Amino acid sequence: MDEGRYERALELFAGVWKERPGYPGVEENFPAALEGLKKSGDEAQRQGRLEEAGKRWTAAMRFLSHPAMKGRSPSFTKAELKGRIDKVSETLMEQGLEDYRQGRLEEAIASWRQILAYDPSNEEAAKSVKTATTQLENLKKLTPPDTVK
Repeated sequence: MDEGRYERALELFAGVWKERPGYPGVEENFPAALEGLKKSGDEAQRQGRLEEAGKRWTAAMRFLSHPAMKGRSPSFTKAELKGRIDKVSETLMEQGLEDYRQGRLEEAIASWRQILAYDPSNEEAAKSVKTATTQLENLKKLTPPDTVK
C-alpha cells in the first residue's frame, strides 16, 4: 500500500467487513494497514507535518478496536497514540501562543486550526481561534490593510 492510502484501505476493509464479517482478506490485511497508518503518522511527525501526524494517529485510534483485529495486538496502544496526539496538540498550541504573543495573529490562528483539523472538539484551540480571529478583525477595522499581519 502506498503511504497515505492506509486510511482509505482501512475504510474499505471496514465496509467489506460490515457486509461480510470475517472475510479472510480483510482479516489478513487489516492489521498491516493499521500499522502502516500509525507509521505514516510517525513519519509525518518526523518531517514536521504535525497536522498530518495528528490526523493519521486519530484515524488509527478509530480503527484500533475494529473486529478485524480480533485477538491481534498491534505494536502500539491506544494510550500511546493518545499521548502522541496530545503532544502534537501541545506543540501546536505553544507555537500558536508564541505567534500570538509576537502579534502574528494569522500564524497563530493557522496553528490552532491545525489542531482542529484532527481534533474538532479541542475547546482550547477553538477558543483561541475565536479570540484571535476577533482581535484580527478589530485590528483590520482600525489599521490600513497593508499593516495588519
